[in-house]
Amino acid sequence: MVQGSFKRQVEIGRVVLLDNGKLAVIVEIIDHNRALIDGPTTGVARQAFPYRRLTLTPLVVKGLPRGAGQKTVKKYFEKADILANWEKSAWAQKIQTRQVRAGLSDFDRFKVQKFKSQRRFAVGSAIKQAKKQAA
Repeated sequence: MVQGSFKRQVEIGRVVLLDNGKLAVIVEIIDHNRALIDGPTTGVARQAFPYRRLTLTPLVVKGLPRGAGQKTVKKYFEKADILANWEKSAWAQKIQTRQVRAGLSDFDRFKVQKFKSQRRFAVGSAIKQAKKQAA
C-alpha cells in the first residue's frame, strides 16, 4: 500500500472528536457521508453521525469488531485506556487551556498580561546578557 499524505483513516475503532468536544468511537461505516458512532464512557449515545461534524484523532481502539454492541465498545475502550491517552495528548491539553482562558475574569486576564510582561523582560534581559558575553 502506498502511504499518502493522509495519516488518519476512517476505520472501525477510530476515536473521533465530535464538534461538541466529546469523544466517540466509529463502530460501523454507513456510507460515504456518515458513520455509526458510540461513546459509552463519554456520554455520547449510539447514533449515525456525519463525517463533516467530527474530526479523526490519531487514537484507534485495536481489535474492535464491526457493529459491536455498547458493552463490547465500552470494554475495548477502557481496555485501550483511550481517555487517559487523550488527556495526555497535546491536542486535549490545548483544548483545556482554551476553556480555562475563556473562563477567566477581568482581573485574571490582567494578571496573565502582567506575567507575560515580566517573562518578556526576563527573556530579553537574558538574551542581551548572552549577546554581550558572546561579543
